[in-house]
Amino acid sequence: MAKKSMVERELKRQKLVQRYAAKRAALKAVANNQELSVEERFKANLKLAQMPRNSSATRLHNRCQLTGRPHAYYRKLQLSRIMLRDLASFGQIPGMVKSSW
Repeated sequence: MAKKSMVERELKRQKLVQRYAAKRAALKAVANNQELSVEERFKANLKLAQMPRNSSATRLHNRCQLTGRPHAYYRKLQLSRIMLRDLASFGQIPGMVKSSW
């Protein structure tokens, strides 16, 4: 089980990313527009730099929904490998059977 503080920190980052997503996209569009003047693009880059760091989507880290484990994460199921195996063993995941030989 991951530390509760790390899971909460990740949730806080997700909320910040959602809150600033539209504003960041607009500023990035202005900053990457080659038709605008250099001064306007530079101002957009400065505004991007002044935004909270945790509002960037690249700061997010995938975590297991049940345990909060950050490693061995399966995106499709949003679970770690350990919880995936446990749930598969108990028949909680449709169509998945634990292999044995």
